[in-house]
Amino acid sequence: MQRQRRLKSREHLCSHRQGPPLLRQTVSHPTVATARPAPSVRVLFSPTEYEAIAHQDLSSVTCVVFDVLRATSTMLEALGNGATGIRPAREIAEAIALRERHPDALLAGERDGLRIRAHQTGGVDFDLGNSPREFTRNRVEGREIIMSTTNGTRALEACRLARAVFIASFGNVSAMARHLVQSHSERLWLICAGTLENASFEDTLGAGALVDRLLKETNEPQAWSLDDSSQIAWDLYRGHQPRLPEAARCARNGRRLLAQPELAGDIPVCFEEDRNPHVVQLGADQVLRKIH
Repeated sequence: MQRQRRLKSREHLCSHRQGPPLLRQTVSHPTVATARPAPSVRVLFSPTEYEAIAHQDLSSVTCVVFDVLRATSTMLEALGNGATGIRPAREIAEAIALRERHPDALLAGERDGLRIRAHQTGGVDFDLGNSPREFTRNRVEGREIIMSTTNGTRALEACRLARAVFIASFGNVSAMARHLVQSHSERLWLICAGTLENASFEDTLGAGALVDRLLKETNEPQAWSLDDSSQIAWDLYRGHQPRLPEAARCARNGRRLLAQPELAGDIPVCFEEDRNPHVVQLGADQVLRKIH
């Protein structure tokens, strides 16, 4: 009898902290042998984690890369405003080499948050930085973009051999969730680009937003198998969702941008949910394009 009381108490605690009983049902009611296993969801929080996967077998893994402040938010803005594609480049030299092969492309990117300038490239000023507000329709429509950022393009390179690679931010989490539900991925890894070598608050928050949408899209028991990392991200998002733009002040990157008047306006753009409801995938030619 005491053991039953303890079990009921523990179940009540999980219900109180986790909201909808999706996770309890996943644990308490295993699937029958003939059913498709619930796809697993994992969050990789930092470069240390995602660079370790570069040489693993990723043939059954779908990766979704988050760099909320600001690379993936900016990429979504550019493609939403008519850019034809984005070629990610990890290093500045790689971006310059790509420009030589694609002379009509725009060069975009940042180091330490600021547009890449001639003294960093040996003579070439980049056309654009990494602010989503720069990528207006007048500037990017009909143009391909070559882009290099401190962490965002680094994260994309680490998972380029996955079964499928997408980019996400708050601007497309609902569209991304709908696509993932329909694609029947076995293993879903949410890649947080991070800040330098560290985890970042805003990317973890973005990953949690996608977990939240995945659960709402399916709304059925056993739909997704969340590990501790995805549970952490989901809990973080649910705690901040009612005041999402204000959460930027909790992030090191957010405070840095807010302290610079010319960049502070990027925060509401990057934190606006479903602003750019597109699905963007990295193609076999290593170009990011809208597929929906």
